[in-house]
Amino acid sequence: MGPYHNMYMTVSNFDQADVTGTVGALWVFPIKSCAGISVQQAKLLPTGLEWDRAWMVVDEQGVFITQREVAHMAWVQPRLDVDGGQLLLSFPGQEDLSVPLALPWMSEAPQLHVQVWSSHVQAWDMGPEAASWFSQALGRACRLVRFDPAQQRLSSSKWTGGIQAPNQFADGYPLLVTTSSAFVALNDRLKAQGHAVVDGVRFRANIVLDGLAEHEEDYIDTLWVQTAEPVAIRMGKPCSRCPIPNIDPRTAQSSPEVGDTIHQYRQDARLNGAITFGMNAVVAQGAGQLLKVGDAVGGLLKFD
Repeated sequence: MGPYHNMYMTVSNFDQADVTGTVGALWVFPIKSCAGISVQQAKLLPTGLEWDRAWMVVDEQGVFITQREVAHMAWVQPRLDVDGGQLLLSFPGQEDLSVPLALPWMSEAPQLHVQVWSSHVQAWDMGPEAASWFSQALGRACRLVRFDPAQQRLSSSKWTGGIQAPNQFADGYPLLVTTSSAFVALNDRLKAQGHAVVDGVRFRANIVLDGLAEHEEDYIDTLWVQTAEPVAIRMGKPCSRCPIPNIDPRTAQSSPEVGDTIHQYRQDARLNGAITFGMNAVVAQGAGQLLKVGDAVGGLLKFD
């Protein structure tokens, strides 16, 4: 770990950052493996951006379902109506579904035992209407569940620098961070090989940074964001990549050229040669602050 490990900056000494840029985009993915929402601002919680991966679709055994098995989950498009207290869901050929944002009370909704990767937790069942809607959309029996904040699902301390980082239904970490320049570099490689360019949303990052070099997030120990109060985001585990970035979210068709191209230059020694793109991250300071597109960021670097 580099000499800047656990060094925190304030807004007043932000110029001490090794690298600087801005928040180029913020994405919230309310339902695990369904479409995301591009937002101009989002509250930062210990579990990541507000509403991110708060819901999940499970099979009849309570096991999570993703685009790995059902690619057209990418067509389930959420919309947040915070003033109306609703998450609105659309899917081609179906009436919209409305799901309450407020957490259900124990007396109003049953809980299910659900599994996401190796984690087993209790979750709120969002009811028969949501189950029928998703079963029709995905072509298999399934249910929609909501994470219960009373449950504890922590990130691996191996990668968090000792920070106790709670998750909802994210794979394993509250935030995923990458750079817009990484998308540009990938598309340059795709074009050079005669392939079509792709949209960076395939990588399902929460925070996309502008003004940094290609994959410079790999070397950042702490990312600071200039908000009303200082926000510190600790980069943790490199994000190993499954086949989901091969799936075109518009067509739900998968083709291998994206993964094959990344394989040519992103074999990561930190994960024994796994293919990585972006960095999983945890909230070190500033939970409760509002992140906005355009916020200035500064990074403290590490070189292992």
